[in-house]
Amino acid sequence: MFNKLKQVKDLRSQAKTMQNALADEIITVEKNGISLEMNGNMEIKKISINSDLSKEKMENILKDLFNGAIKKTQRVMAKKMQEMGGFPGLG
Repeated sequence: MFNKLKQVKDLRSQAKTMQNALADEIITVEKNGISLEMNGNMEIKKISINSDLSKEKMENILKDLFNGAIKKTQRVMAKKMQEMGGFPGLG
């Protein structure tokens, strides 16, 4: 039982280390003068908008940028996990 508790504690420690490492990763995507910055924890850090675009075009571009940033962030997360040896015991 104590072995299981130690494994859980180790996993929590690894997860915290991973979260801190991902917070330092910044993913930037841009399209038609609109840019979005997201960190590796999928938190939006900055959005710059081109006010010359129509509302509909802006909405479509933002949707594409959010989806693109999430996909890029997921790839960064997977790479970081692989570099850190993954999470032993999961899987």
